[in-house]
Amino acid sequence: MSSIPKRLQGILWSRNITSLNKDYDKNYIIHQVLAYGTWVHLKWLFKTYKEEEIRNVFKKHPSKDYTEKSFNFVKNILLDIDKGVDEKLYVKTYPRVIR
Repeated sequence: MSSIPKRLQGILWSRNITSLNKDYDKNYIIHQVLAYGTWVHLKWLFKTYKEEEIRNVFKKHPSKDYTEKSFNFVKNILLDIDKGVDEKLYVKTYPRVIR
């Protein structure tokens, strides 16, 4: 696999992109791009990972990085997920859920 493009550094701000591994860090990369990326970033994401892999990461490894609008866009438009996803585990304005 090729390296992560420098243009993604702005949305992957908490890590240096040269130290990221596309496989090992895929949960972080996928959620950051879905939550904060532009169309260019999203296009790269869907070329880099299979749609089913993106959908599985989104559903099985929730990340509280989304606004309500971005969550609904990703869930309903980009990934077309109609059930099995608890908004409280994704939207950052909800109080933290402790399991």
